[in-house]
Amino acid sequence: MMTSIMLVCAVLASMAVGVLVAYGVCIAMFSAFHMHARQVAGNAARRLAATAQVAKS
Repeated sequence: MMTSIMLVCAVLASMAVGVLVAYGVCIAMFSAFHMHARQVAGNAARRLAATAQVAKS
């Protein structure tokens, strides 16, 4: 009986660690994608401003 309880606790603990690691990976990737999206938006805005400046002249 005691071995079964230890086995169940070990399984639950390993599942909890796996979920926390997956959560950490997701948070890291979402922040990386957010950084990339801001970079792309800034480049597009600069390109649009340059085009507008050329069209104005």
